Amino acid sequence: MSAKKIVIIGGVAGGASCATRCRRLDETAEIILLDRGPYVSFANCGLPYYVGGVIKEESKLLLANEALFRNRFNIEVRTRHEALAIDREKQEIEVRDLASGRVYRERYDALVLSPGASAIRPPLPGIDLPGIFVLRSIPDSREIRAWIEAKQARSAVVVGGGFIGLEMAENLAHRGLSVTVVEMLNQVMPPLDPEMARPIQEHLEAHGIRMALGDGVAGFEQPPGGQLAVKTQSGATHAGDLVILAIGVRPENGLAKAAGLALGERGGLRVDDQMHTSDPHIWAVGDAVETRDLVTGQPTLIPLAGPANRQGRVAADVICGRDSRFRGVQGTAICGVFDMAVASTGASEKALKRAGITDYEKIYLHPAHHVGYYPGAKLINLKVLFRKSDGRILGAQAVGEADVARRIDVIATAMQFGGTVYDLEQAELCYSPQFGGAKDPVNFAGMIASNALRGDNPLAHWDDLAADGTFLLDVRDPDEFQEDHLEGAVNVPLPELRSRLGELPADREIQVYCRVGQRGYYATRILLQNGFRAKNLPGGILTHRQIAAASRP
Repeated sequence: MSAKKIVIIGGVAGGASCATRCRRLDETAEIILLDRGPYVSFANCGLPYYVGGVIKEESKLLLANEALFRNRFNIEVRTRHEALAIDREKQEIEVRDLASGRVYRERYDALVLSPGASAIRPPLPGIDLPGIFVLRSIPDSREIRAWIEAKQARSAVVVGGGFIGLEMAENLAHRGLSVTVVEMLNQVMPPLDPEMARPIQEHLEAHGIRMALGDGVAGFEQPPGGQLAVKTQSGATHAGDLVILAIGVRPENGLAKAAGLALGERGGLRVDDQMHTSDPHIWAVGDAVETRDLVTGQPTLIPLAGPANRQGRVAADVICGRDSRFRGVQGTAICGVFDMAVASTGASEKALKRAGITDYEKIYLHPAHHVGYYPGAKLINLKVLFRKSDGRILGAQAVGEADVARRIDVIATAMQFGGTVYDLEQAELCYSPQFGGAKDPVNFAGMIASNALRGDNPLAHWDDLAADGTFLLDVRDPDEFQEDHLEGAVNVPLPELRSRLGELPADREIQVYCRVGQRGYYATRILLQNGFRAKNLPGGILTHRQIAAASRP
């Protein structure tokens, strides 16, 4: 193995994992890791929890320092060193030592770009007022904590209702601040479908978080001696002692663009499945690169630590002569909001529609996270999308207070191997009363979807509820029906259905619903086998409530 010089620009997840993997594969290589910040490897996903005081010590966020890289891996780390330019012809980079101001050139045999992504600060009036922060680094979190303490802040406005926005809302609330979340869309958690995001919104509101949805920010003001004011496009004003901008990130592509490297349609660096850029001596990993969405096949930007780590590993393998390939991303992610979790993997329904994919079906279910007779069972709201043609899983979303991650992880793993809903139906998973049921929620999802594909449980959908000529049948008990039912529905409780078939129309489609879908399925089976045209509304009236709530302004 011939000695080579490997230079990596940017640390954290992608760059740091690439550097250490290179050393494990090549003991002779000279490896230099440059980072313009003060920390080469830190837990940026933990920053909101440090601001909120859940993580007490800043040092806990530091995963590895320069000494560890040097002593354990023989890797030279240079923090506060900024890469200024890439000379592709000479295979050199121009670097500035930010401490001394010295500018020098560094040769490379292999160059890895891991510049990450920067928080979006839109050019709005007042955007540079003191007290308006983003959160991407340890110094950012330090500044926010110092501002809260110095100003004795009592209120905050979080702009953006995605992962970082909601985590910051929770953690600021933990510190005793009253919090308003302003989001341009009509829902929180934009990657989710609206009806699946609705329980999160309601949970936030139940914990005192004020929501201002469907209203974009127009600018910021601060009268002398007064609070910061967030002005929205509707004309509303939301005041706070500080503002957190959490409206997304954009890839740091300036260095690559100046060097003439190819960029993708979404502004990220274009790479192949071995993380090569358009230059054979340059690789790129992490938040700055575009990779292939495993479901839609389209280029995508996924600023998550998991993919960045795997990309760094693949790039290191290829640099060191191995034939590794990055399979693509499916965006598996989770977010905690107070004592609730929201997780997803693969495509949402709206993502499928944007991609022009029509060969899909969807189901909803609301199982308990473990058996109902064991104390403490919590409901999981679960949506699964799959192909009609072959049952292949396209995506899943889940919201609940317990074991959400485990169910999405199982489905995500099945997707990695091209799994179908028939595989979920047959999956063998852990069972004990305090952990799950003999039929796990994942099994139930597979069974419901498989029954739909086999024709055993034909599905209607709430978005085309009771179309012309259909008959709406509620098979819940009379007391449930009296408490809440859909307009125009006829109540025939499931235990009475067989004896009252004569009351049902034989010449019309019957759409059946119950509370969560199970009794609706039983009723659908009875009707189909007695010659009726019947379809079940998946997820029952609980799903209808979520959809109806999500559609309201």
